[in-house]
Amino acid sequence: MIEYLVEPFAFPFMIRALVAAVLAAAVCPVVGTYVVLRGMAFLGDALAHSILPGVAVGYLVGRGDRSTVLWWALGTAAGAALVMGAVARRARLKEDTAIGIVLAAMFALGIALISSVRGYAVDLTHFLFGNVLAVRAQELWLIGGLAGGVLLTVALFHRELVVASFDPVLAVNLRLPVRALHNLLLLLVAATVVLSLQVVGVALTLALLVTPPATGYLLARRLRHMMGVGVAAGVLSAVSGIYLSYYTGIATGPSIVLVATGIFVLTLFLSPRRRAFLYR
Repeated sequence: MIEYLVEPFAFPFMIRALVAAVLAAAVCPVVGTYVVLRGMAFLGDALAHSILPGVAVGYLVGRGDRSTVLWWALGTAAGAALVMGAVARRARLKEDTAIGIVLAAMFALGIALISSVRGYAVDLTHFLFGNVLAVRAQELWLIGGLAGGVLLTVALFHRELVVASFDPVLAVNLRLPVRALHNLLLLLVAATVVLSLQVVGVALTLALLVTPPATGYLLARRLRHMMGVGVAAGVLSAVSGIYLSYYTGIATGPSIVLVATGIFVLTLFLSPRRRAFLYR
């Protein structure tokens, strides 16, 4: 059993993959808790797909350097998040409509850029589905820095974000900058999306952002506990997913997401809330 547990990490790239996956899986549920409780899952998915132009341009500018790609992706995600909020306010549209408009435009632009350069199309598909096994040391430092920045920001503005999220009227009465806090949450989601880009890719980022917090929602009654359970579920999914990938030969990103989904489904049928509902 010990050999079974230790064997995958005899390789340095597996250790880097584990650290990157755990970092992403620990941060995503923290921000994802706000996303789940505010019904913003569509926003997370939209931001994940809206970074494609930044991924393509960063890959071309950096000539394949993944650190450059991550920086361009971060800038694109932040810009897209703020544009979505601005379009919703100025055009007096519902937020999901504004998100859909920006998502469609950015995704189309990303596909156009990728398809125009044949030599890079295959490599860029790694960002669609993740390639955590290819994480290098310098990228790991960047992922760690993003993770630390996101967690520090949440710790500093947690109370304000909670008030603005669940009682906007009270937030206005307390003279909190509601619009700035909303933009801050958008930027946190954008940074989290980029953080998990190389772990699970564009196509699966939403799962890591939403599924572990949803598991926490089924088990916890307080926001902090929901975050804690979500982080535990995310980290367990990351570690178990890497083992599953190593011993079955399937891609690591989908493995992590499948484990996270399995934990959620198991929790759905065994949680106290589910049982209380069934016996009403």
